[in-house]
Amino acid sequence: MSATVNEQDPRVQTAHSLAEYLAAALRADLDVDPSARALLVVSGGSTPKPLFAALRDKPLDWSRVDITLADERWVSEDADDSNARFVREHLLSGAASAATFHPLTNAEAEPEDGCTEVSARIAALPWPASALILGMGGDGHTASLFPDGDRLQEALTSADCCVPMRAPSVPQARITLSLERLRQTRRTVLHLTGTDKQAVLSRALSDVEAASELPIRAFLSAPLALYWAP
Repeated sequence: MSATVNEQDPRVQTAHSLAEYLAAALRADLDVDPSARALLVVSGGSTPKPLFAALRDKPLDWSRVDITLADERWVSEDADDSNARFVREHLLSGAASAATFHPLTNAEAEPEDGCTEVSARIAALPWPASALILGMGGDGHTASLFPDGDRLQEALTSADCCVPMRAPSVPQARITLSLERLRQTRRTVLHLTGTDKQAVLSRALSDVEAASELPIRAFLSAPLALYWAP
C-alpha cells in the first residue's frame, strides 16, 4: 500500500513550491543553449524527500541535467545512510531517471585518499550550477561544514573543489564541496523545516561573530532563497 501524501501539510506545500522554482531554473538555463547542460547540486537528509518526489516528474529535458551532492558520508553507495543512495531512490526515478548523477565517493578506503580524484571529477561538471540546495543542522552546519570539523577553515578558504572532513559530532568521515565551489551557482536555496532550525537561522542572521560557530553564515551575505516550513 502506498503512503498517502497530505497536500495540505506545509512541508509538502513548501516542497512543491521549491520544485516549481528549481524546474523553472533548470529549464531556463537549458533553453539558453540547445547544446548546454545544467547542473543541480542537492543535499541529503530527510528534509529533501518531499522535494525530490515533487521535482522528479517535472517536464524538462532531464537527459541534459547533471546532479551531484553538496556533501557525502564516506560510505558505500548502497549504505543506508548514503546520500547517493537517497538521491537514487527518491530523485532519480520517473522523468528524472534520465539525469546523470555524479557521486562524491570512490573506492578508496578514506576520504583523504579519494578526495583528489573526486575533486577533479566534480570540477569537470558544467559550473556554475543552475541551483544549489542547502540544508542546515541544529548546530548551524551546512553541507559538511561542521563547527567542529577538522578541516573547516580549509573548506572555507580553499580553492579546491572538495575537502575531506571529520568531526567529533558525527560518526562517519565526510567529503564536502568547499565554500568556493558551493558559491559557484546561479541560485542558492536554503531549504529548512522546523521551528528549531528557524531559531538557529535567526541567530546566524543576527550574530556577525558566529561565522565559524555557525558555518551557515558564510552563505548569508549573498543572494539566498529561503524555503521554510514549520
